[in-house]
Amino acid sequence: MGEGEARGSSLVYLLLIVLGLVAFGFAIAAERRRSTGRIDVDPSTNATYCVYKSDVATGYGVGGFLFLLTSESLLMGVTKCMCFGRPLNLGEHRAWSIIYFVSSWVTFLVAEACLIAGATKNAYHTKYISAQNFSCEALRKGVFIAGAVFVILTMILNIYYYMYFNKAVTTPASHKAKRTSSNIGMAGYA
Repeated sequence: MGEGEARGSSLVYLLLIVLGLVAFGFAIAAERRRSTGRIDVDPSTNATYCVYKSDVATGYGVGGFLFLLTSESLLMGVTKCMCFGRPLNLGEHRAWSIIYFVSSWVTFLVAEACLIAGATKNAYHTKYISAQNFSCEALRKGVFIAGAVFVILTMILNIYYYMYFNKAVTTPASHKAKRTSSNIGMAGYA
């Protein structure tokens, strides 16, 4: 690997870490600022409503979603999604890069689902909603935390995927020593 590739790799590692940590920070902030409701009565109509706090957690959840999506897009662009670029050399590095590739996609999809579901559900609860049953439903605790945990897992798996991908692309394939066929016993049958 040349100096330019090493510098490029370092930049990719740095961007993966920064984008992952920013997405994690947004997910934690969204959990801390998720909407909670209280019952309020309209004096003019005597109707009961749930009044929710600000909608800032929705923005944080969407921000975490977008930063994680950017991180995954960057990695897939650099590695050409492992399928469209240079072929991976056979061996241990190829096997590990495939394992980390699949694992990172699974954790990425779970993290994105938690973040977008939490943001959507939180946005729904920031409106004035009639409280017929006198319970102001709120986003369940831990949805954004689950997203944050999977963001960190995705970031770690992405780093390992990129590390093993680079090794699988740059390390020459190890070939077993070629055996020559024996000519013993074949002499004289020509």
